[in-house]
Amino acid sequence: MAIAALADIVRHHAVERPDRRAMVYTEDGRSWSFKELDLESNQVAHALAADGVGPQDRIAYLDKNVPEYFTYLYGGAKLNAVSVAVNWRLAPPEMEYILANSESKVLMVGAEFLEQLGRMDLPGVSKVVVIGDPGDSGYQTYEQWIANRPVEDPALPTDPHDTCYQLYTSGTTGLPKGVELTHDNFLGLLNEGLAPMGLDSDAVNLVCMPLFHIAGSGWGVVGQFEGAETILLRDVDLGEILRAIPEHRITHSLFVPAVLQFLLATPGVEDVDFSSMRRILYGASPISEEVLVNAMNTFGCEFMQAYGLTETTGAITLLAHEDHDPGGPKAHLLRSCGKAIAGAGIKIVDTESLSEVADGEVGEIWIKGRQNMKAYWKNDKATEETLVGDGWLRTGDAGYLREGYLYIHDRVKDMIISGGENIYPAEIENVLMKHPGISDVAVIGVPDERWGETVKAIITRSDPELTEQTTMEFCRTNLARYKCPTSIDWMDDIPRNPSGKILKTVLREPYWKDKDRGVS
Repeated sequence: MAIAALADIVRHHAVERPDRRAMVYTEDGRSWSFKELDLESNQVAHALAADGVGPQDRIAYLDKNVPEYFTYLYGGAKLNAVSVAVNWRLAPPEMEYILANSESKVLMVGAEFLEQLGRMDLPGVSKVVVIGDPGDSGYQTYEQWIANRPVEDPALPTDPHDTCYQLYTSGTTGLPKGVELTHDNFLGLLNEGLAPMGLDSDAVNLVCMPLFHIAGSGWGVVGQFEGAETILLRDVDLGEILRAIPEHRITHSLFVPAVLQFLLATPGVEDVDFSSMRRILYGASPISEEVLVNAMNTFGCEFMQAYGLTETTGAITLLAHEDHDPGGPKAHLLRSCGKAIAGAGIKIVDTESLSEVADGEVGEIWIKGRQNMKAYWKNDKATEETLVGDGWLRTGDAGYLREGYLYIHDRVKDMIISGGENIYPAEIENVLMKHPGISDVAVIGVPDERWGETVKAIITRSDPELTEQTTMEFCRTNLARYKCPTSIDWMDDIPRNPSGKILKTVLREPYWKDKDRGVS
């Protein structure tokens, strides 16, 4: 059968290669064949239906990487429901907002996050299912929930333009936005976007990035689409990654640059057998040439770089292995993030006139293609600001094109990328301004050797007794740890232009003046 929707992935391979091992979970050694994955996802679909889930209803997931994510994903897709993976690194108020905003009916949650769940008010969630030991919570376990459910496929009809994924991304308003991705968006990525990665039914694909990221869940789906075996890690565990590669004969993986850097510094990395590796995809944040060259020499396989957004279903450009030429005539291309993938268009637009600029001139990056999101969930204003003209998506990133290669220059929206995580200053500023001892605040990204960038808060105090320690504690109560400032500067007056906009270029300049560009 042809794959025309997300659920067709397991349906197709259950017929074509039923006994092929589809997934192994390194945490406990459990494994599934494609036939078993298909049948268990049918049971999940019937369990969801019994709890009132129907077409285009939202179902949420809150846990680290577990194999049940995929049975839940495909089971929901068989009902034409929409999967919402929640970032487990968020603080409970942030999680609560996403779960409430998405209007999720069912929540599948890991046992270690029950304490956070207990601090949320979620009247719209009618069913909670626990992965692991629910203790005295009174909730059903996943095993209890699917026990004795039919294994027949409910086979509900699905339109290619129906939403199947809803991942949340933050923005300049400070409130996360639900990115609606459709079956057709994913088929664009799977059939066209990442085809050059060379994943096939003989591949063994390592999935270790968080499943709430398109780089985690999307990468897992890419391999399963091709019939590859998925080796799933619960978390980014450096020792486990280095153990899994030779043990499972991994052929493909996706890493953010910070993980590559940490792997290279892990004791014993030089003794690991990487001979099975065919290709590594890296992206989500810039990489230094030193880290890239060391990684290429250490892993001894082909490297490709991707640039993309959640709103573009992931990769929208690829820098081919042939363009990775450190020290050679193509060395300058390592500063780019490659060319547009098949089926995608890129143009650079002046942010004032909205006209296309000449080759080599900096402007906002606009994307056109099959992978562009459907909309922001229940946010018409943000959708209209982002999806413009004849199918173009405004990225908010600044860059330029030269001979078809895209170069990232800066970020129009002041976003900070720390260790591959997107952090929007507005979110942190909104939280800090709720503190009674703060009268003004600006948040910027500053260089960091380990993470690329890290968060700095510049604060004007109304309470002279306010300290860095109490401010940090306030942030940790209300924000995910990775969003919290790692340093604080005190300033009597934060510089603003005549219209009141904070002059962040002025605030950033002392920290970035010796760098090649204004982002890491």
